[in-house]
Amino acid sequence: MINEFSRWLRPTDETRAGSPAPSERRSAGRPPICFIVDADETHRRFMPLVLEGHGIETGVFGNAFSLREGLLRRTPDLVFLDIPLIPVHAMDAMRVLVDGSYRGPLQFMSSHGEFGIDAILRFAERNSLRVLPTVRKPVDRAVIKRVVQEQKLDTPVTHSQQIGLDVALQENWIEFWYQPKIDLRRKQLAGVELFARVRHPELGVMPPGAFMDSADDKSLTALTERSVIAALEAGLKFAKLRVNLKLAVNVSLNALVNLSLPSIVREHRPNTDNWPGLILDITEDEIASDLTLVKELYMHLEPSGIRLAIDDFGKGYVPLARLRQLPQFAEIKLDRAFVTGCSGDKAHAAICKSMIDLAHNFGALAVAVGVENPADSNALTQMGCDMGQGYLFAQPMSEDRFDMLLRQRAERSALAAMPARPMAAV
Repeated sequence: MINEFSRWLRPTDETRAGSPAPSERRSAGRPPICFIVDADETHRRFMPLVLEGHGIETGVFGNAFSLREGLLRRTPDLVFLDIPLIPVHAMDAMRVLVDGSYRGPLQFMSSHGEFGIDAILRFAERNSLRVLPTVRKPVDRAVIKRVVQEQKLDTPVTHSQQIGLDVALQENWIEFWYQPKIDLRRKQLAGVELFARVRHPELGVMPPGAFMDSADDKSLTALTERSVIAALEAGLKFAKLRVNLKLAVNVSLNALVNLSLPSIVREHRPNTDNWPGLILDITEDEIASDLTLVKELYMHLEPSGIRLAIDDFGKGYVPLARLRQLPQFAEIKLDRAFVTGCSGDKAHAAICKSMIDLAHNFGALAVAVGVENPADSNALTQMGCDMGQGYLFAQPMSEDRFDMLLRQRAERSALAAMPARPMAAV
């Protein structure tokens, strides 16, 4: 997909200095690291998004030279290496791994199977490199998941490893990850949704199920407050980069009742004339539980630049006739159960089209959640859907990574805007 978003959403060959060895990193509770060595730029964009969705940090390299620089800075737990039809560059990368004393697993990727890799396998055997069975490119996300699980880089959180949200808040383990929202017609970055993650000192990055399932109302309210403040502060950073993005966070009705959001916004919002405001996502079932309260909250929050959105819409909790009783929502977010497969399932397509038209009739943007393949994205665009978010575009990513991508985007925009230098006379 060639568009503005894909031009800036690309991993770089930069890595962080001073990273410890895998054993030291694990003992310190830091997330595992995977290196991807691949000349294919599209694949280099794709794989980190999958891996980071599993809490795995990545280093991405287009050639052996950049890989050598990366190994000087940190040691990976797993290396994905592309084997092209003419495997000269792959052999160069393997020599770099040998010179760098890498002894972890090496996952070959190839678009032509194991044809012509005998010499590479012999080199790996002579140098005691631990090679995993070759996987075919483009590598499916299920295959990536299987590989990292087999290498114990993505160990599921057991019941005994679950922690209380109150403990995570008290210990300041909460951090926020960013998932882009894409304008489907223009194929441009249009907004961002924040998701809470816990970075445990021993267990690494933990999924929401590990700390949200037993959360009480008091902890959820405290998390909502932190989420809103994080979104407002992120908006301030984006404004300094001249990037004007609408940010969204998931909230509960109880949290909205218990918080003084207008005062929080006044204290933390960017002081700019074109601030796009903040969007609060509330699930359809919660909205259905108290329509009167939703109207009151809208009247209370809207003057502060806070808009509401219906999340997971389409399950029938709110009868269509009662939508007229609700305020104007900023977004109506189509439930992923109907988005997935809408390009080939006539029933899903009909439901999606009805929800998109409904959103527009009520003055809201239609947002498709869980977009995972180009066919569904194209179908949603043809239906008139405004925005999409999901695996096809990007999984939630750490703040550092998203900030780096925005800075690269801003730098490229600045360079593009610079006047061309006159050619010197010959």
